[in-house]
Amino acid sequence: MSSRRPDRTGPIAPAVAVVVAAVLLFALVGTWPPFVAVESGSMAPGVERGDLVVVTAADRAPWGDLSTAADPNAPARLGGTGDVVVYTVPGADGRPVFHRLAFAVDAGEDWTERADPALLAADCADLATCPAPYDGYVTYGDANELYDQSAGIAPVVPDEWIAGKALFAVPNLGWIRVGVEAAAARYGGVATGVVLVGIAGLAGGVGALLLGRVRRGSRR
Repeated sequence: MSSRRPDRTGPIAPAVAVVVAAVLLFALVGTWPPFVAVESGSMAPGVERGDLVVVTAADRAPWGDLSTAADPNAPARLGGTGDVVVYTVPGADGRPVFHRLAFAVDAGEDWTERADPALLAADCADLATCPAPYDGYVTYGDANELYDQSAGIAPVVPDEWIAGKALFAVPNLGWIRVGVEAAAARYGGVATGVVLVGIAGLAGGVGALLLGRVRRGSRR
């Protein structure tokens, strides 16, 4: 008679692996969550809707401080020059914005004097966020026709609004997170969590079953 005990870890193994991977990624990049799902096409073609982007803290080594598209020797990020950041405007709808840093501005500056005229809809006198009310950044989406500050998407973005900057993107993987967030908004977080745990358990059970068959087959 065999004393071998049944393997009870199969159903939970995938969920555990995902959690461990996320925790390790957080330790490396210093942000939580360590990735964002892109929900619009404003950063195309470098980043498309549905991509998953890994982000790091703005001052996290070894990636250095924030760089704008206007900085000398600015790094190439996601199909363009300068860092792409995730920021949230306090008091807005709460959805983070994933756009590129165009250039830094000082409090009181008429930043339109240094801006690309093609990305402006009006002069400084007609823009609510010009002159700059504080130190910060002018930002834009690569696929958008105007700066965020000219289109009314956001005022000048200060450092404290920036949650992280992008490292790289994984095509289409973000659809999973977009789907989870949509389900949570419609059915509630608890119900969605139960379904996800069930899916992870099912995937683990199927994987364990297949692995068991492979192992048994290799012994024949």
